[in-house]
Amino acid sequence: MAVEPPLSERPETPVGQLPPQDWMQAAETRSVTAALSADGAEVRFVGGCVRDAVLKRPIRDVDIATHDPPERVMALLQRAGITVVPTGIAHGTVTAVVGKAHYEITTLREDVETFGRHARVAYTDDWTADAARRDFTMNAMFADLEGRIYDPFHGLADLAHGRVRFVGDPVRRLDEDVLRLLRFFRFHAHYGRPPMDPTALAACRRAAPRLETLSGERVAGEIVRLLQAEHPAAVLLAMRIEGILSHVLPEATAFGRLKVLCWLETRAMVRPSVAPDPLRRLGAMLEADEAGIRRATGRLKLSNAQAERVLAIARPPLAIEAAMAPPAARRALRRLGPDVFRDLVLCAWAEERSRTARPVPARSAQWMALLDAADSWQPVALPVRGQDCLDLGLARGKAIGPLLAAVESWWEDQDYRPGRDACLAKLREVADSSAAGC
Repeated sequence: MAVEPPLSERPETPVGQLPPQDWMQAAETRSVTAALSADGAEVRFVGGCVRDAVLKRPIRDVDIATHDPPERVMALLQRAGITVVPTGIAHGTVTAVVGKAHYEITTLREDVETFGRHARVAYTDDWTADAARRDFTMNAMFADLEGRIYDPFHGLADLAHGRVRFVGDPVRRLDEDVLRLLRFFRFHAHYGRPPMDPTALAACRRAAPRLETLSGERVAGEIVRLLQAEHPAAVLLAMRIEGILSHVLPEATAFGRLKVLCWLETRAMVRPSVAPDPLRRLGAMLEADEAGIRRATGRLKLSNAQAERVLAIARPPLAIEAAMAPPAARRALRRLGPDVFRDLVLCAWAEERSRTARPVPARSAQWMALLDAADSWQPVALPVRGQDCLDLGLARGKAIGPLLAAVESWWEDQDYRPGRDACLAKLREVADSSAAGC
């Protein structure tokens, strides 16, 4: 691996040029950059917006760097009538709000002393020193207001070759924040190509036990973002082979099913109701009993609704088969709801395809028909209620529930065709039979 020259020897000259960018020319962006540079300060875009602009990918967040201290940044924005929020002022970061647009603005910093996740930093006007604090070379690029790219750590070349490479020494970067270990694999899923950097992998293996010190929320954030990649299965398999997943998600083992599920979501069909879904993908790759799945979702601090959805996917409450008869499919749809039903159809289809050498068109048509049923499903309600039991002269109490359940089971067996009159007649029949048996 090439040895990086000292920071003092890195030329501060642009090495590339972005084509015109809508997000750079947006009125909101221009108002913020005009305010920040009004008194002559240099302003540059940094990080993800530069990286994704180079790749011609959608820009989600626009981050800005300047050598003015945060108090000065706030004063400049306020002078221009721009709302400013001190979101991370202790770390040199404020957020400018213009309409619905938010811009995170950070003062250039350099490390004076580091100890684990904590560091004593000082503000600086040295762009390269600030870049040296960042995680990966592809995130350490700047672009000025004219779109000229500054690249002190060769991020452009790494981006072009699909190399996810730490800035400087990977061991030091991970000692500063072990979350970067998960970010390494997450960025590989979104931007990398094999093989992975062996020096980085060795550092990740060394640091892996410290992943257990991270909060569940931080781990979940990285896992979910990794699962948002188009094809995350290969990277997750690498994480298991390298001994990474055993420290954060040992229940993740079904990578064949996950791989096919991702193909189904992105390539196999085009329908509005099916799109890449990280929670569905999470459930698809977990293999454990119910207690094990609950431990996994608890470790990741998922919400109750998220945890129940993942559990339903990993441990389906109903078996879904391609050849399900329409009445059985409708019964499953009513009990599960169309969203969970769709999850289970896709995962069952993925499981089947992961175990077969070639697709069978007839089977694919059956799976598609189940998805059609989910898309067209209209909820139906049992035409009789508890009040109908009372109207028949039945006393309030626990007996009403079983009576309604018996009518509902009969109604489902009739594929929901009987109307209110028929259901009332069945309710009377069930009630009479129950009374006669007492």
